[in-house]
Amino acid sequence: MNPEPSLTLDGESLTCRGLAEAAARPAPAVALAPAARRRLTAARGVVTDALAAGEAVYGLTTGLGARATQRLSEAELAAFSWQTLRGRALSLGAPLPAEQVRAAMIVRLNTLGRGGAGCDPAVADHLAACLAAGLTPLVRESGSIGASDLLLGATLGLALVGEGEMADAAGRVGPSAEVLRAAGLEPLAPGPRDGLALANHSSFSGALAALYAVRAETALEAVQRTAALSMEGFRANLSPLDPAGLALRPQAGQAEAAAGLRALLAGSGLEAPGAARRLQDPLSFRTLPQTHGAGFAALAVAAAAAQDEINGASDNPAVLLDESGSGSGRVVSTGAFQTPWLTVALEGLSRALAQVAQLLVARLAKLLAERFTGLPLFLARPGADSNGFAPLMKLAEALLAELLQAAQPVPLWPSVNAEGVEDALTNAPLAARQGLRLLEAFERLLAIEALVAAQAVELRGCADSLSPALAPLLPGIRRHAAPLAEDRPLAAEVEALAAAFREGALVG
Repeated sequence: MNPEPSLTLDGESLTCRGLAEAAARPAPAVALAPAARRRLTAARGVVTDALAAGEAVYGLTTGLGARATQRLSEAELAAFSWQTLRGRALSLGAPLPAEQVRAAMIVRLNTLGRGGAGCDPAVADHLAACLAAGLTPLVRESGSIGASDLLLGATLGLALVGEGEMADAAGRVGPSAEVLRAAGLEPLAPGPRDGLALANHSSFSGALAALYAVRAETALEAVQRTAALSMEGFRANLSPLDPAGLALRPQAGQAEAAAGLRALLAGSGLEAPGAARRLQDPLSFRTLPQTHGAGFAALAVAAAAAQDEINGASDNPAVLLDESGSGSGRVVSTGAFQTPWLTVALEGLSRALAQVAQLLVARLAKLLAERFTGLPLFLARPGADSNGFAPLMKLAEALLAELLQAAQPVPLWPSVNAEGVEDALTNAPLAARQGLRLLEAFERLLAIEALVAAQAVELRGCADSLSPALAPLLPGIRRHAAPLAEDRPLAAEVEALAAAFREGALVG
């Protein structure tokens, strides 16, 4: 008995959050909405008619790339879908995490519902069946230049037709034909156009971008909390959060960031007259609305770009149905697989997060400096023979260096593929992968700020005057890490806190 779908895909309204939640499940139950299935079926009719009429259609009756002008013989037509996959299943390197491959499978299933691919509905059914059975093709990270994810898509497609590698629901990897049959499924038998539909799309770019945006949203909400806790420990001046002052120079995102910080600090002892120790704080405290605001603004752009991608038909050629949806239509060549805006949007988010991260590291240095806080040097417990959190600054700067490197723009150059026919690229999947790598360092920096800010609050003796919104964060931190009374290894505690922030356990 098939499970009821937990996610119904209509080709138009998949959200980044919905995709991330479905892909996180080992065996997500997904299905095409009836209207999406009707579009897919109608589009297949257009392809079948074009094939019967002997029309010149790229990837259907002609070769690919530099061979686009060569017509395929009747004998070649029968085997071309297999050849398309076998010749292009060239991903290399470390396997992508199963969650990321599942996300790409869901995106491809969703975009098939737009009708642009014109593949057999059996392709969509097979994708859904593999997802529901917890079967994940083994796709490796290198191979896409962002001018469609051709080699990654072909690697995925080859596993679906029984010639690649696949992981079962328990994570065991084996020949895909064996894994499929052990799960009660037969390998897909691709018909004309189906091989290209499985290979030639930007589903990996869109899926990775969506996962990056969702995880970045959690990280930004978390850094609002760790920064607010640092403000408590530092006894920061709240005047930079004043809406009237911010209105003097509006900036994208800053009102959202400031409102969030005010809500986190509402009811705090910092609101009392004279609570702030300084007339004007260092920039790492004073410019939080502007810097975090840039992060929120960049996230909105990147999330919108990712959402467009996971709901867009990136097929070439693409089937255009008439408005009646009767099955009449035409097949046209497109550049829909090209993702320059996605690359730009993701790079903007990474650069904004780099600004947020460098502010965090500067804030750590201030919290550990006695001359800025009036607290013991490096927040060592009074009377303890300890250097406190001083060693953590080296770790923080090492993580920041990794983060800043990951935030660099991806390289661009004129592509030299297909004898000059394919002469442009975007490297969008690399931008998304670098963003996800950036977040690994960012989440560890969040953990370090949580450790340091919690110690500062406790040494200051202001834990009882924390705001109601922020008060639960302190015991949440202490569930993973005790106060630092004497020197001890802190790496495991940093990792535990980083995981808690990544999972959203300390957010909200």
